[in-house]
Amino acid sequence: MALWCAMAGLAAALAGPPPAFSAAQPHAPTVRSKKQLPACPPARASKRAPVFPAGPSAPGACRAAGHILESTARLPGRSQTAFTPSGYHHLGANTSGQWAGVSGRMSVVDGSVRPRSYDFVAGRFMVKRNLGRGSIAWLEAGWAETGWAGPGRQQVYTFNTNTKTWQFYNQYTLRPGDKVWIDLHSDANGGWSAWLWWGDRWNLLTNQLLPIGPAATVEQYVEVHVDAGKPGLIDVPPVMVENVRLRPADGGEARNWREDVPTLTGTDPAQRRLNGGFCLDWLTRYDTWTAGGCG
Repeated sequence: MALWCAMAGLAAALAGPPPAFSAAQPHAPTVRSKKQLPACPPARASKRAPVFPAGPSAPGACRAAGHILESTARLPGRSQTAFTPSGYHHLGANTSGQWAGVSGRMSVVDGSVRPRSYDFVAGRFMVKRNLGRGSIAWLEAGWAETGWAGPGRQQVYTFNTNTKTWQFYNQYTLRPGDKVWIDLHSDANGGWSAWLWWGDRWNLLTNQLLPIGPAATVEQYVEVHVDAGKPGLIDVPPVMVENVRLRPADGGEARNWREDVPTLTGTDPAQRRLNGGFCLDWLTRYDTWTAGGCG
């Protein structure tokens, strides 16, 4: 079922010896430049919501220019013996139709991710297309806390199937309790961009020319992965996801992701408690919700 095929998400395309890192990069990885945007200056997390859409023409738009840690990690297969079941836990939803973009705000929490492990917790949006024969192309962006890259820290990240690596953006300092706005959308040239609202301006994280066309299936998930080689308990305080909006494929104005949008959740939307001891609460289906520990 397409809903779960791509949810192997961050592992399906990852390769190389675990964990491996490349040198910090001087600028955001790009396949196609939108404009020669200026480098984003040092700034603090924004306290106010975006006042204009993300894009290179947005007032003050800039590109991430701090150190970027690029890493690959091969996550082991599933195991059934753990306090928290090993493998992936996906809390959220995806569209059954195609859209030109998604944006919204996610809170940052401190998960009990274990250092030197393949544990991770992530709050992220994704755009993807199933290319057939087991191949899926996607771009995702959000925040993550991993056991192999900056353990104990929450970091802004992207992942794409062109490079098949995680990119961690060290110029943005996150702390539990922060809230970050993320925007993913396509442009007229067929590229897909990931943007972060930071310092009251849109910061371009990456722009990728992916074989998914101008519209794609959209996901919104809190994702938890438990290292199959290290059974244990992973605690995730509830993550708040809110103000989720979709960009129509026909170029119309962005709209809230509500019940009239054909949506797949992987479970009965009325079911609160999911496998693994996590809970998903739809406060307003499907643009305002929480996911994590049941409390």
